[in-house]
Amino acid sequence: LDWWQADRYCEQRFAQLLLEPQDSEQGSFSKLLQSHHIRGSVWLKDRDSVLHKTKRRRGHTVPVLVFRDKTDTKYVKVLSDFPALPAVTACAHLQWDTSTQEVATIFSYAVPAFINEFQLRGCVDEEGFVRFALIVHGHHSPYLPVFRADGQWHHFCVTWQQENGTWAIYADGKRRASASGLCSVGLSAPQAIFGQGTFIIGQDQDSLGGTFRAKESFSGNITDLHIWQKVLSTEQIEKVRSCWVLEQDLVFGWSSNALEVESTVQAVTTQLLCPGPVEECRVLEVGSGGLSYASCLQSLPFICHYSRDAYWQLKRAQLESSPLASCVNSLAVRTVIPDSVFTTGVQDMNLSVALDVLDILATVLREGEVPVLEPSDLLAVLQLLNQVSHMEIQDGDELEMLEQLGQYYMEIAELILEEQNTGTWSLISQVIRGPMAVVELCDRMVSFLVPLLTPERTKITIQHGNIGFHRVTVKNMWFGYGSLQRGLSSSSASAVSQDVAASDGGQKYLSTTVGTAVISSTLLSDYQEISTSVRYRLQHRVDFCVFSLFLLHISPDAGGMWSTSGCSVVMSLPDSTACFCNHSTNFAILLQVYEQERTTKEEFTLKTLTFIGCGVSFCALIVTFILFLVVRLPKSERTTVHKNLILALAAGEALLMFSELAKTNQVLCFMVTAFLHLFFMAAFSWMLVEGLLLWSKVVAVNMSEDRRMKFYYMTGWGLPVLIVGVTLATSFNKYVAANHCWLSVQTNVIWAFVGPVLFILAVNSFVLLRVVMVTVASARRRSKMLTPNSSLENQIGAQIWATAKPVLVLLPVLGLTWVCGVLVHLNIVWAYVFIVLNSLQGLYIFLVYAIYNSEVRNAIQRMKDKKKA
Repeated sequence: LDWWQADRYCEQRFAQLLLEPQDSEQGSFSKLLQSHHIRGSVWLKDRDSVLHKTKRRRGHTVPVLVFRDKTDTKYVKVLSDFPALPAVTACAHLQWDTSTQEVATIFSYAVPAFINEFQLRGCVDEEGFVRFALIVHGHHSPYLPVFRADGQWHHFCVTWQQENGTWAIYADGKRRASASGLCSVGLSAPQAIFGQGTFIIGQDQDSLGGTFRAKESFSGNITDLHIWQKVLSTEQIEKVRSCWVLEQDLVFGWSSNALEVESTVQAVTTQLLCPGPVEECRVLEVGSGGLSYASCLQSLPFICHYSRDAYWQLKRAQLESSPLASCVNSLAVRTVIPDSVFTTGVQDMNLSVALDVLDILATVLREGEVPVLEPSDLLAVLQLLNQVSHMEIQDGDELEMLEQLGQYYMEIAELILEEQNTGTWSLISQVIRGPMAVVELCDRMVSFLVPLLTPERTKITIQHGNIGFHRVTVKNMWFGYGSLQRGLSSSSASAVSQDVAASDGGQKYLSTTVGTAVISSTLLSDYQEISTSVRYRLQHRVDFCVFSLFLLHISPDAGGMWSTSGCSVVMSLPDSTACFCNHSTNFAILLQVYEQERTTKEEFTLKTLTFIGCGVSFCALIVTFILFLVVRLPKSERTTVHKNLILALAAGEALLMFSELAKTNQVLCFMVTAFLHLFFMAAFSWMLVEGLLLWSKVVAVNMSEDRRMKFYYMTGWGLPVLIVGVTLATSFNKYVAANHCWLSVQTNVIWAFVGPVLFILAVNSFVLLRVVMVTVASARRRSKMLTPNSSLENQIGAQIWATAKPVLVLLPVLGLTWVCGVLVHLNIVWAYVFIVLNSLQGLYIFLVYAIYNSEVRNAIQRMKDKKKA
């Protein structure tokens, strides 16, 4: 495809045209392409450009024919045999002499049977426009304006075909006039343009090849005339305009050797700057691995590139069923939303089809047949909106349909931004970086409504909910605070350029809040955007004391990037801010939230402590487990529960130490996350069992030992398996976090771990409190019985020890040290305390339940005595 088509092809699949590879990557890219038998050049996208930069114009050295003044002698004859032409296209570059307003003949083609067989004439009207008229078989079209008589070079094309006598005139790449009926009527109609005629440039032939008249001659400069025996498409005419010759069906190509030039006509060679401008795009030369430029209109191979995370998010979305697609397709009685974003083609829509499709989609979304959009649904809607935004509006399209299309488009944009879909946006955060992608699509859509503006109707307002646009002389659009705030709050970290997040001064960028509506202002001139300075005031929607101002640049693949470039604050009030920007784009006020940032040294220290602590803890747990097996302790509930707790905790910490290594492999990372969830959930479940066992021993005994152990095993292993199984079944595609192998925080899957843990900690805290109360009461009674006359200091000391001993012994097995995790965000000190206490939990268990356990020491002593004996 050409560069533009290739870029659109990738964009339609939520990918990006391959970026310019780094030096280290070029060799591997070349091997990859050669393995797919791709040779020559492939398209690249500029790595450093967010919006397309204006490409270089291409110099084109051509012979130019100079017709000075209007005479009856100057002419140029085309030395080429013309076949019969059932269809024809003639294109050239032209510089019109503005000193005369008389009719001028640009070219004339005559045959023996008919002198005025094919002819193009022009004149300058009173308003300063050059008007063209086409003559075929002596039938004359009206004179219609095609370009300004400004003395500049202009490109034109005229097309005609035998069927219905359909004709069109293009100037500077745009169709300026078209109609049908330029043909003979009667029994012989329609007929092709006869062959074997004489083609003269600059004169009207009143006889075959001669009899010229000065008042009908051409005055000006002409070059690059080409004639084809077919009707060229708009895309092909754009290529010709950009100085690229289409060889297929070419009857005459511009060349000095194929022209008979009358002696008074001056022929000069000049450097013509193609009036495209000719777009030149980056290419990778596969063989050499070098980089160069080629015309963007060439057809070359290309590669669509995904980030790894975006690709897997798309693949996961494809595995889900799409209720929206089935509803829309059944109502449309055809496939409107395809099964896969990877296989759908880039289809061109017309206005009628687009209107029907958006009508059905808006109806389904409006009536709530799909209450919450799945990721696959949201991607399908965005893909459809993207497809409609690339639609070409034809001259004959009904304007009422166009306005209705705008209404449906805005309604759909509002419906997909509703609050219930906030979680879905976060699930495709790597594919579409936030709902600012909707702003970019709506911005494209607004330009379609330009034909609706007339002298009688000077403004258009279309609004639905929080989204709408308003067009007067400029194109204005706004997105209400509510519509984007919900989505941006969940994806601000990815949607906001990281260079705005200050990392100095001990502060860390936490989040960005849209504090106002997002507005857009664009000045249009002849359907082209022109940047101009803008002064505006935005009212704050959230009351913040301190805020930072940022300007939004739309980036289709990044979903929006914030920048202060070219903008300054004119005046800031508590409820509003006035700004001045030296260019027009999309604007908003962002309110930034910061938190204290840990330094690199602190992060390194915390990671190191975690790894060392987990390593020591793992070794201590394994030694404790082996010790319990070797010394053959008397079989008891307590020993069995300890063994299971140690096994679960050791497995979890072993996985935790090496989970970072699994990040690069998605399947492995998923498995590591599931097993981490299982083993840490099992560890906490056995901590709960420790609490229940303690309660049964100290406070109340309600069931037999056999029944208790069955209940303990169901709680310790059955409950974690159930929790992990249900979580995987309900949130399979939302399970893993984006940047590490653990449960996703963004999708609330983390509560499948945090919820049960908080419950267990609450139960165990109550158990510990009750045990301490019983122990203290028992110690007090024993103290009064055994030492009734002891001093007050001794009694207080005994009470303190009676309180401290169960706390020290039971803290590690009941998991209460994890409560410190709630305080980590308050200060870095709590982070160190939390890591030390929990990463050394295994060592603590080893010391308390192995080294200082009287049962273990007695068993070891018995083994020593037995060995000695």
